Amino acid sequence: MGTGRLTGRLTGRRDQEATVPEPSTARGSAGPAAPGTPAAPGTSGTSGTSTGAGTGTGTSTPRSLAEALRARDDAALSALLHARPDLLSPVPGDITQLATRAGTRASVVRALERLDRFTLQTAEALAVAPDPCPYPVLESLLTGGEDERARAALPRAVATLRDQALVWGDEDRLRLVRTARELLAPSAQRPSPTGLGPTVAEATAGMSPTRVQEIVAAAGLPATHDPVSAVTALTGLFTDPERMSALLDEAPAEAHQVLGRLVWGPPYGEVTPNPTPPVRWLRDRGLLLPATARTVVLPREVALHLRGGLAHRDTAPVPPPVPAHREHRPQAVDANAAGQALAALSTVEELVKSWEHAGPPVLRAGGLSVRDLKRAAVTLDVSEPQAAFWVELAYAAGLLASDGEADERYAPTPAFDDWCELAPPERWSALVTAWLPATRTAGLVGEQDSKGRTLSALGPELDRSAAPEVRRRVLELLAALPEGAAADPDAVLARLAWERPVRGTSDLRARLARWTLTEAEVLGVTGRGALSGPGRALLAHEDPAPLLAPLLPEPVDHVLLQADLTAVAPGPLRRPLGDTLAVLADVESKGGATVYRFTPGSVRRALDAGHAAADLHAFLKEHSRTPVPQPLTYLIDDVARRHGHLRVGAASAYVRCDDDAMLGEILADKRSAGLGLRRLAPTVLAAQAEPTALLDGLRAMGYAPAAESRTGDVLVSRADAHRAPPRTAPVPVPDGPPVPDDTLLGAAVRAIRAGDAAATAVRKEPASASATAAAPGELPRTSAAETLATVQAAALTGSAVWIGYVNADGAASQRVIAPVRVEGGFVTGYDHTADEVRTYALHRITGVAELAEDHI
Repeated sequence: MGTGRLTGRLTGRRDQEATVPEPSTARGSAGPAAPGTPAAPGTSGTSGTSTGAGTGTGTSTPRSLAEALRARDDAALSALLHARPDLLSPVPGDITQLATRAGTRASVVRALERLDRFTLQTAEALAVAPDPCPYPVLESLLTGGEDERARAALPRAVATLRDQALVWGDEDRLRLVRTARELLAPSAQRPSPTGLGPTVAEATAGMSPTRVQEIVAAAGLPATHDPVSAVTALTGLFTDPERMSALLDEAPAEAHQVLGRLVWGPPYGEVTPNPTPPVRWLRDRGLLLPATARTVVLPREVALHLRGGLAHRDTAPVPPPVPAHREHRPQAVDANAAGQALAALSTVEELVKSWEHAGPPVLRAGGLSVRDLKRAAVTLDVSEPQAAFWVELAYAAGLLASDGEADERYAPTPAFDDWCELAPPERWSALVTAWLPATRTAGLVGEQDSKGRTLSALGPELDRSAAPEVRRRVLELLAALPEGAAADPDAVLARLAWERPVRGTSDLRARLARWTLTEAEVLGVTGRGALSGPGRALLAHEDPAPLLAPLLPEPVDHVLLQADLTAVAPGPLRRPLGDTLAVLADVESKGGATVYRFTPGSVRRALDAGHAAADLHAFLKEHSRTPVPQPLTYLIDDVARRHGHLRVGAASAYVRCDDDAMLGEILADKRSAGLGLRRLAPTVLAAQAEPTALLDGLRAMGYAPAAESRTGDVLVSRADAHRAPPRTAPVPVPDGPPVPDDTLLGAAVRAIRAGDAAATAVRKEPASASATAAAPGELPRTSAAETLATVQAAALTGSAVWIGYVNADGAASQRVIAPVRVEGGFVTGYDHTADEVRTYALHRITGVAELAEDHI
């Protein structure tokens, strides 16, 4: 492209000067870098040398990505493998295999999804730039010569692309890997994120030569002898700012409006068979080119002129800040978080205990039914989405699972009993350490999958591998604020969208971030929107229990009984007291002080569990700091007096009572018709219903029967708590290959270097006519006799040879070895590529070749 004045009048941009050098002559400084920012490639003043990051220190320009990777040092290769761990599955045999794998579509897509917004915008600009692209041209596409923030951030973006092997070449010949260019470059089926369309050459491909010549003539250009030169002349016109300005000055006013609607994209527009005069004027001169029979496209060169040379309308060179939105005292934040943590423990315990006698059934496809989720929500007095979160949290912590029976149901696991015995801080620590890395996402419950099926709690398809990374990143952003400071959720979402801007990925991350902020608050990881002290310890991979312990109130061993048949627990109750009170009374309200209400049904529940009236009176007197109210004493005595007055046994069932008048009253009641009762004796009624149904029916009629054993004693109806078999907590679904540690990275780099040394070893030409010289990257091929003779000779002379070897798994490799012993069908020698002594089976050696004398 030439230089000159860019008017930009069609888009409302002010006139500006922009110099866009020709690709073949682009040189010079990219401008001063901000302090602490890597210098732009090529700013050292040297010319014709490769000084870009990741291209080595040599003076030759790399001709391929493999050469650029080969020039890197071990630290740079380790950084690449750390940033793109999918390249290690399996470990590449040499640099060429590494470069090939780094250019595959799946790997490039994964790498692009992990770029921040400005780095991705840099890659998008390279995709629409000349290939190769000089650094100043790229800078002009992103800054327009004015955006100093983008100018300062560009070196970092280019260095990131280099480090991840998405860009290679020196400052004069930056190249985006071919797969990335195909993904980001515009096409008719997939518009570019820049909003730019195809080039003139791409848009005129397939156009008749006559039509091309007509466009050239209408644009005021001389006729050419062939379509190729005509397209070149038209491209030259559109990239010459002065001539383009003159051409546009002749355009009708309405034509400027048409171009203004297309300039920032999408570049395609529909036209009628008989277009309006402004559209016809633009089409005749090639400023709009036909894409299909009914659509036209704005060529890329024209759009860049109208944009003032910018590839994007807006760039985002720096991440949006996440300032403190509200500030609280750190002590108030920790106190609020501790209260939430205590409530979370109570909620999880209540949920799991409600399933220990008759847990909900498992759906055929897995998961919890909508009806059972609603019941759990009613039990916990929360909304259904909140109930789904608590259910999934208990499942993630391994506290509940399916029992695996024929009539499969969910039930607590033995781990729940161990969890209940822990101190509250340790119980909370177990919950949050299971929550942070979990990939199961409760927020998806109730939505539909790709096949239109509703996603259920505890069901399949709830795993989202990005969830742990998003949770941790949200907490990291909160941790960066001063202690006690809370962030605006919209600012957090904007930051996450900048860090992962790819559509689809960013939408899911935004939803995960919203759920994280809500879940962290109800768990007590945050308080009043600010990260708590225990939350900071959790983020730092430390045990948060010691920090939470001083914030929690000590468990109390008493309650305050009141005359309105309620009891107030002024804090968390000690376990024996809490368990007994939960049977004797119903929870009416929760919070810092829990309120229990005594009812006839709750008292009967305690009597059914085997407690006598005297035991209940003694229990209340022992644990109440206030006198036992007379109404509560009367309630217990009244229910106990009636409890067991009726006896139910198996006849199918019978009712026994010393008061024959009461039995007559039951027979006369119309509600007893369904029980099939008949009098056997003055004090005995027989029933067709089962004992359990008979008990429920009489209780519904207002009586208080007790079950009777075969010996006539009152049968305690307390059910044994059901437990699922021991089950491990669900394993999080990884987001791609795990990030390798330093040991694995070091071994992988050594293996790649070794394989590359073997693949590039200089070999002698085969002396035998039967031997075939191997092409670069191929295994040598020699006969078995020649292989044996060559390695024996090498063992006698102490020289090294180059072999091709196929192991027992069928994996082929090239190696440089110095044989020391050949016997029994095996050759033992020092393997230069592995840097150790190894033994190889002769029948697995595909071929052998001597090395050049000066190679080793």
